[in-house]
Amino acid sequence: GTITDANGRTLSGQTVDAFWNSVAHARPLSVGLNCALGANEMRPHIRTLAGVADCYVSTHPNAGLPDEMGEYIDSPEMMADIIKEFAISGFVNFVGGCCGSTPTHIRVIAEAVEGLAPRKPGEHRGFTCLSGLEPLEIKEGHLFVNVGERTNVAGSRRFAKLIKNKKYEKALEVARQQVENGAQVIDIN
Repeated sequence: GTITDANGRTLSGQTVDAFWNSVAHARPLSVGLNCALGANEMRPHIRTLAGVADCYVSTHPNAGLPDEMGEYIDSPEMMADIIKEFAISGFVNFVGGCCGSTPTHIRVIAEAVEGLAPRKPGEHRGFTCLSGLEPLEIKEGHLFVNVGERTNVAGSRRFAKLIKNKKYEKALEVARQQVENGAQVIDIN
Protein backbone atom coordinates (compact mmCIF):
# COMPACT_ATOMS: atom_id res chain seq x y z
CA GLY A 1 0.00 0.00 0.00
CA THR A 2 1.03 3.54 -0.55
CA ILE A 3 0.15 6.24 1.97
CA THR A 4 -0.36 9.44 0.03
CA ASP A 5 -1.05 12.05 2.70
CA ALA A 6 -0.61 12.91 6.35
CA ASN A 7 -4.12 11.60 7.07
CA GLY A 8 -2.83 8.07 6.50
CA ARG A 9 -4.90 7.16 3.45
CA THR A 10 -3.86 4.95 0.55
CA LEU A 11 -4.18 5.97 -3.08
CA SER A 12 -7.72 4.56 -3.09
CA GLY A 13 -8.62 6.55 0.04
CA GLN A 14 -8.54 3.68 2.53
CA THR A 15 -7.18 3.87 6.06
CA VAL A 16 -4.37 1.44 6.85
CA ASP A 17 -6.80 -0.80 8.81
CA ALA A 18 -9.23 -0.88 5.88
CA PHE A 19 -6.36 -1.61 3.48
CA TRP A 20 -5.37 -4.61 5.61
CA ASN A 21 -8.97 -5.82 5.77
CA SER A 22 -9.20 -5.64 1.98
CA VAL A 23 -6.18 -7.93 1.42
CA ALA A 24 -6.23 -10.17 4.52
CA HIS A 25 -8.60 -12.72 2.96
CA ALA A 26 -5.79 -13.72 0.57
CA ARG A 27 -3.65 -14.76 3.58
CA PRO A 28 -0.56 -12.96 2.20
CA LEU A 29 2.95 -13.95 3.20
CA SER A 30 3.74 -10.25 3.62
CA VAL A 31 2.02 -6.88 3.45
CA GLY A 32 3.68 -3.50 3.51
CA LEU A 33 3.73 0.20 2.92
CA ASN A 34 6.01 1.92 0.47
CA CYS A 35 6.69 5.16 -1.32
CA ALA A 36 4.91 8.48 -0.82
CA LEU A 37 6.06 9.63 2.62
CA GLY A 38 9.46 9.72 4.17
CA ALA A 39 10.38 7.19 6.83
CA ASN A 40 9.59 9.53 9.72
CA GLU A 41 6.07 10.26 8.43
CA MET A 42 5.54 6.53 7.75
CA ARG A 43 5.92 5.52 11.41
CA PRO A 44 2.32 5.78 12.65
CA HIS A 45 1.04 3.98 9.58
CA ILE A 46 3.51 1.10 9.72
CA ARG A 47 2.79 0.79 13.47
CA THR A 48 -0.94 0.49 12.68
CA LEU A 49 -0.31 -2.13 9.99
CA ALA A 50 1.95 -4.13 12.30
CA GLY A 51 -0.80 -4.05 14.90
CA VAL A 52 -3.40 -5.70 12.66
CA ALA A 53 -1.46 -7.87 10.19
CA ASP A 54 -1.06 -11.57 10.96
CA CYS A 55 1.72 -11.94 8.38
CA TYR A 56 5.15 -10.40 7.80
CA VAL A 57 5.27 -6.61 7.36
CA SER A 58 7.53 -4.57 5.10
CA THR A 59 8.27 -0.91 4.62
CA HIS A 60 10.04 0.86 1.80
CA PRO A 61 9.66 4.61 2.37
CA ASN A 62 10.89 7.44 0.18
CA ALA A 63 14.05 9.26 1.15
CA GLY A 64 11.79 12.03 2.45
CA LEU A 65 9.67 14.23 0.27
CA PRO A 66 11.32 16.01 -2.64
CA ASP A 67 12.25 19.66 -2.22
CA GLU A 68 11.44 22.41 -4.74
CA MET A 69 14.29 21.16 -6.94
CA GLY A 70 13.01 17.56 -6.92
CA GLU A 71 15.81 16.36 -4.66
CA TYR A 72 15.07 13.93 -1.85
CA ILE A 73 16.34 15.29 1.44
CA ASP A 74 16.59 12.34 3.87
CA SER A 75 20.18 11.17 4.22
CA PRO A 76 20.99 7.46 4.35
CA GLU A 77 21.81 7.79 8.06
CA MET A 78 18.54 9.56 8.82
CA MET A 79 16.48 6.89 7.06
CA ALA A 80 18.49 4.10 8.64
CA ASP A 81 17.98 5.48 12.16
CA ILE A 82 14.21 5.70 11.68
CA ILE A 83 13.87 2.28 10.04
CA LYS A 84 16.09 0.74 12.74
CA GLU A 85 13.62 2.08 15.31
CA PHE A 86 10.78 0.40 13.35
CA ALA A 87 12.65 -2.90 13.64
CA ILE A 88 13.47 -2.46 17.34
CA SER A 89 9.78 -1.65 17.98
CA GLY A 90 8.76 -4.91 16.30
CA PHE A 91 6.93 -3.31 13.37
CA VAL A 92 8.75 -4.82 10.37
CA ASN A 93 10.31 -7.91 8.83
CA PHE A 94 11.53 -6.51 5.50
CA VAL A 95 12.93 -3.03 4.95
CA GLY A 96 14.22 -0.99 2.08
CA GLY A 97 13.75 2.28 0.29
CA CYS A 98 11.68 3.74 -2.50
CA CYS A 99 11.89 7.05 -4.36
CA GLY A 100 15.10 8.94 -3.71
CA SER A 101 16.82 5.96 -2.10
CA THR A 102 20.30 5.33 -3.42
CA PRO A 103 22.47 2.24 -3.11
CA THR A 104 24.10 4.02 -0.15
CA HIS A 105 20.71 4.42 1.53
CA ILE A 106 20.01 0.70 1.15
CA ARG A 107 23.48 -0.30 2.41
CA VAL A 108 23.23 1.93 5.50
CA ILE A 109 19.67 0.71 6.24
CA ALA A 110 20.81 -2.93 5.93
CA GLU A 111 23.72 -2.29 8.28
CA ALA A 112 21.42 -0.56 10.79
CA VAL A 113 19.01 -3.51 11.06
CA GLU A 114 21.59 -6.29 10.81
CA GLY A 115 21.25 -8.69 13.72
CA LEU A 116 17.95 -7.29 14.99
CA ALA A 117 15.15 -9.75 15.72
CA PRO A 118 12.45 -9.85 13.04
CA ARG A 119 8.86 -9.01 13.90
CA LYS A 120 6.73 -11.93 15.05
CA PRO A 121 3.49 -11.95 13.05
CA GLY A 122 0.38 -11.43 15.15
CA GLU A 123 -2.42 -13.91 15.61
CA HIS A 124 -5.40 -14.02 13.27
CA ARG A 125 -7.94 -11.69 14.86
CA GLY A 126 -10.81 -14.19 14.78
CA PHE A 127 -13.65 -11.85 13.88
CA THR A 128 -15.17 -10.54 10.67
CA CYS A 129 -13.19 -7.67 9.18
CA LEU A 130 -14.64 -5.80 6.22
CA SER A 131 -13.40 -2.77 4.37
CA GLY A 132 -14.46 0.24 2.45
CA LEU A 133 -12.65 3.50 2.99
CA GLU A 134 -12.86 2.71 6.72
CA PRO A 135 -12.73 -0.71 8.39
CA LEU A 136 -15.83 -2.45 9.69
CA GLU A 137 -15.10 -5.06 12.33
CA ILE A 138 -17.87 -7.34 13.55
CA LYS A 139 -16.85 -8.75 16.89
CA GLU A 140 -18.60 -10.99 19.39
CA GLY A 141 -21.25 -8.97 21.15
CA HIS A 142 -21.76 -6.66 18.18
CA LEU A 143 -25.52 -6.30 18.32
CA PHE A 144 -26.55 -5.41 14.79
CA VAL A 145 -25.11 -4.85 11.33
CA ASN A 146 -27.42 -3.38 8.71
CA VAL A 147 -26.80 -5.14 5.37
CA GLY A 148 -28.15 -3.57 2.19
CA GLU A 149 -29.43 -6.39 -0.01
CA ARG A 150 -30.91 -4.51 -2.97
CA THR A 151 -27.72 -4.91 -5.03
CA ASN A 152 -28.19 -8.62 -5.51
CA VAL A 153 -29.26 -9.86 -8.95
CA ALA A 154 -30.74 -12.99 -7.39
CA GLY A 155 -32.90 -11.04 -4.94
CA SER A 156 -33.82 -7.81 -6.71
CA ARG A 157 -35.48 -7.83 -10.12
CA ARG A 158 -34.91 -4.09 -10.48
CA PHE A 159 -31.15 -4.40 -9.80
CA ALA A 160 -30.89 -7.48 -12.07
CA LYS A 161 -32.57 -5.55 -14.90
CA LEU A 162 -30.23 -2.57 -14.45
CA ILE A 163 -27.18 -4.85 -14.60
CA LYS A 164 -28.51 -6.83 -17.54
CA ASN A 165 -29.11 -3.58 -19.44
CA LYS A 166 -25.66 -2.26 -18.46
CA LYS A 167 -27.14 0.72 -16.61
CA TYR A 168 -24.32 0.74 -14.08
CA GLU A 169 -24.77 4.33 -12.92
CA LYS A 170 -28.40 3.60 -12.01
CA ALA A 171 -27.29 0.39 -10.29
CA LEU A 172 -24.76 2.40 -8.31
CA GLU A 173 -27.58 4.71 -7.22
CA VAL A 174 -29.30 1.67 -5.68
CA ALA A 175 -26.19 0.97 -3.57
CA ARG A 176 -25.75 4.64 -2.67
CA GLN A 177 -29.37 4.86 -1.53
CA GLN A 178 -28.91 1.86 0.76
CA VAL A 179 -25.90 3.51 2.41
CA GLU A 180 -27.81 6.76 2.81
CA ASN A 181 -30.57 4.76 4.51
CA GLY A 182 -28.13 3.27 7.04
CA ALA A 183 -26.61 0.15 5.47
CA GLN A 184 -23.14 -0.53 6.90
CA VAL A 185 -22.47 -3.34 4.41
CA ILE A 186 -23.69 -3.77 0.84
CA ASP A 187 -24.40 -7.30 -0.47
CA ILE A 188 -23.33 -7.16 -4.12
CA ASN A 189 -24.07 -10.15 -6.30
